[in-house]
Amino acid sequence: MSGTNDGHGYDSLRLDRTGQAEAFDAIGDRYDEAFPHKEGQVGAGEWLIESLDPGARVLDLGAGTGVPTSRQLADADLDVVGVDLSARMVTLAREYVPAATFHQLDLADLRPGGARDLGRFDGVAAFFSLLMLPRAEIPLALRTIHHLLNPGGLLALSMVEAHVDDFEIPFLGHTIRVSGYLLEDLHKVLDTAGFEVVKENSYTYAPATADVPPEEQVFLCCRRRD
Repeated sequence: MSGTNDGHGYDSLRLDRTGQAEAFDAIGDRYDEAFPHKEGQVGAGEWLIESLDPGARVLDLGAGTGVPTSRQLADADLDVVGVDLSARMVTLAREYVPAATFHQLDLADLRPGGARDLGRFDGVAAFFSLLMLPRAEIPLALRTIHHLLNPGGLLALSMVEAHVDDFEIPFLGHTIRVSGYLLEDLHKVLDTAGFEVVKENSYTYAPATADVPPEEQVFLCCRRRD
């Protein structure tokens, strides 16, 4: 799995982020208020903490406000770098988790030959961040994550189990586009991208707002195959 091929895989795509960052800029703190119970996310973060040595470098992809994941990982003495497309979310994360470092970046910026090189990591948390991409881009995003991880590195990934592609949904007074897979298909995409699933959990989640429907959340703990 060469870095050159990983980077070039984006050349055939037109990356459309229209409205995605703007929605989260406007939502700000209300995101954490709408999704107050994050047991699955905290549990997957705990798996990273238990599996990594103190001081290990961890990337929080789509870090949002930094709560709970970046804070949880930083409190466990991991070296945390967070990225998010939303400038407002990055501002909040820097305020809430001063022990971590945050950048306003697109995941595509981190691909081989992309706009930014943050180095390599021992672990990556990607909680609902790939959900925001069209399906055509998700395998490329996973290959980028594979590239960012050291050999044997860990990925804690969450998605909403749904057979949808770049589908518009109302979200806290705004509209965002989301994609998802049925669980069996998600396993295949991860396997093709070079990941072994070592643990998984599913939760039926009802957000604390009538604007967002209940969803089936899937948390997959994965290891990079070399």
